[in-house]
Amino acid sequence: MNDITEKFGTLYYPKSALVFYETIGTETDMYVEHFDMDSNGTPVNAHPLTVKEAEILAKALQTDEERSRVFLKPKGILPTNILHINPSEKGTVLWYTKAQKRQLYFVSGLGIPNGKAQVPPMLWVADKSSLTVFALTANRRPTEKTPLHYAPFFNIYEKGNVCMGTVSIGIKNSSSVEEFIQAWEDYFFNSYFSHSLCADLTKTNIVNLWKDLIGTDKPFPIEVLKKNNKTLKNLLR
Repeated sequence: MNDITEKFGTLYYPKSALVFYETIGTETDMYVEHFDMDSNGTPVNAHPLTVKEAEILAKALQTDEERSRVFLKPKGILPTNILHINPSEKGTVLWYTKAQKRQLYFVSGLGIPNGKAQVPPMLWVADKSSLTVFALTANRRPTEKTPLHYAPFFNIYEKGNVCMGTVSIGIKNSSSVEEFIQAWEDYFFNSYFSHSLCADLTKTNIVNLWKDLIGTDKPFPIEVLKKNNKTLKNLLR
């Protein structure tokens, strides 16, 4: 006899069962009993369905459509750094960050050591699979008329879209807007900057710029940023 089990698809094993009980009569009542399954698939450990078990069941039965309804919903009051949300299936968020000190990573070929450095205020635009970034010159909330500047980093194209290389993007359909923007900031700063995709993104040599900033508390020199002839309003079209 040939063993054909390797040709089977994914095997599912019984883990639990629900039994619904209902009274007979004009005023019916119902309750649900939960059973665990032993290694032989036999129901054991019968007990009334608990609230926690019901919540787990509801989550397991949630459809993709229902999950999409919670995509990009805030956990509470909408964070003040978020400028625009498009909660469509693909989802898009526009937000900004103030100047801050971040850990940065560079491939050895650039000759820039890994370390912490001050980065400029930034404008971020992302959906589930792509990220675009720009630099800002002020630490305040931008308006539609705020001019945008090229982001002074490696791995960025002229239009601001970021080459994520081998970074595995895993934005969940159930992500809140806070989780969404945190994930993208982590993807960006925790990946290795490796190469320049556009010449002259800054008014000075970009390699020397980061060599001078890494490992110091020097504020990012805003004067080296270059305008890209766009404003925030261009991103809202």
